[in-house]
Amino acid sequence: MSLTVLVLAAGYATRLRELTQDRPKPLLPVAGKPMIEWVLGKLSAIPEITRVIVVTNAKFAATFEAWAAAYRPQHPRWEITVVNDGSTTNENRLGAIGDIHFTLNQVPVAGDLIVVAGDNLFSHSLADFGRFCLAKKEPVLAVYDVGSLEEVKKYNSIDVAPDGRITHFVEKAPHPTSTLTGIALYYYPQHVLPLVRQYIAEGNNPDQPGRLVQWMFPRRPFYTWRVPGTWYDIGSRETFEEANRVFATIPLES
Repeated sequence: MSLTVLVLAAGYATRLRELTQDRPKPLLPVAGKPMIEWVLGKLSAIPEITRVIVVTNAKFAATFEAWAAAYRPQHPRWEITVVNDGSTTNENRLGAIGDIHFTLNQVPVAGDLIVVAGDNLFSHSLADFGRFCLAKKEPVLAVYDVGSLEEVKKYNSIDVAPDGRITHFVEKAPHPTSTLTGIALYYYPQHVLPLVRQYIAEGNNPDQPGRLVQWMFPRRPFYTWRVPGTWYDIGSRETFEEANRVFATIPLES
């Protein structure tokens, strides 16, 4: 069994504009290493991963190609591909689900797919995520307890059954009842990938990857896996600076 990782890196990071005019957010350094290398470092503990695809935009495709050329020799077991979605501005971006769909149409993906945002940072190895997903063979959403009903309004509201299956999921719910939120780390086994095409064909919103979960979980069993340790979604200067401090004490790979 082989796994492909799809890194979502086609956004324009408008909230960090002063840092991302000439460099994409996933290549901003955190504790001396680009964010994307933290993401891949924590995924590297999953031995079944054989391929990494980075989907980006026309503005930063060459920048990611240069990064990939330097990164490949360090990780020879992975085939690393950069996909340019053709967008040029925040206004004509394809959206996260649009980018998943675009990539599946551009690059043949054999086997199952892990989708992760290039600006999500994890303090702990994701080896157990890989084991859990391959045992379930159904879609899996990584979840994290943000500890505050006010904080969770920024993300999504999620309820799960005792066996971990999603029973309720709403993006940016105004009145959440749980501090548990789904984050941008997903497992899609090969047999559900046609549902991505169906979602887009029906004209659904191509942005915010959680919307695909919201649409899919009533159609298929969709399980959850709790992220251990510390997780950051780098969306502001404050979280970026805090992550730099915290990750200075964390090993890149574990």
